[in-house]
Amino acid sequence: MVSVVAETAALAAPDRGLPIPPYDDAKAYVARVARRSGSSFLLPMLLLPKPKREAMLALYAFCRETDDVADEVPDQAEALALLDAWREEIAALYRGEPRHPVTIALAVPVERYGLAQTHFLGILEGFDMDRRGAMVRPTMAQLERYCYCVAGCVGLLSVAIFGYRSSRIPVFAEHLGHAFQLTNILRDVREDAELGRIYLPIESLTREGVAMLPPGELLRSAGAQRICAELGKIARERFRKAAEALPEDERGNMRAALLMRGIYEAYLDRIEAQGFRPDLPRVRFGPLRKLALVLRAFLASR
Repeated sequence: MVSVVAETAALAAPDRGLPIPPYDDAKAYVARVARRSGSSFLLPMLLLPKPKREAMLALYAFCRETDDVADEVPDQAEALALLDAWREEIAALYRGEPRHPVTIALAVPVERYGLAQTHFLGILEGFDMDRRGAMVRPTMAQLERYCYCVAGCVGLLSVAIFGYRSSRIPVFAEHLGHAFQLTNILRDVREDAELGRIYLPIESLTREGVAMLPPGELLRSAGAQRICAELGKIARERFRKAAEALPEDERGNMRAALLMRGIYEAYLDRIEAQGFRPDLPRVRFGPLRKLALVLRAFLASR
């Protein structure tokens, strides 16, 4: 399905700022963005109280709309101008002057939950790295930074919405976000490579002697398979560290995050069972499988 970003990008000339899509109600707009995505994110959020659920839908819509700039706008100058316009819109949000339905929907959550502006800007930094090509055979340091930006910052905003008392929760959020993002990278190696995007770290590619292979050959190489297995180990370690950082008395507050973990660890289990082969299609679960995973994780989180 064509995204709102792709539909309205033609309006996004640098001198016009951020295009504002047609909408009647900001909350309804962000809910539609989330529903269109079909993301695993939606099921765990249904268990949240309404104000927190609405806040998470607005956060998700922000991530979806800005990620689409990195992925779907074909013209480089236009995409970078849109990312700059989103930065300006975040500044406007924190001045109390949001114009876009996503930032309008975020206004109450920002105030109610004390959401940090730096985390929204961090998300945009990650998508900027993507768009400028920094994530094509990145260094390990770049990969770490990217995971922090596009997933760790989302995690930090999410736990602020969930609410917590322990100072260990931000550490939990960063580790869990990192594990989620590495799992996503492993799920998408084939699709990304077909688009000319290689998220595997250059140090590992060089060590395996596959750094200069074209994407098709790289996907079929034993070296790429070994690198994916290494990233899988890092993701497992991040899941473990997240579990260590979560105090027992915060499990109820973090239930939505734990339900997401149930889905993502199952993705990683499937990828591992397939031998971390990067040439295989993306691992997907149907709605019933996702529901079963969420229910299992829910029972385990009680």
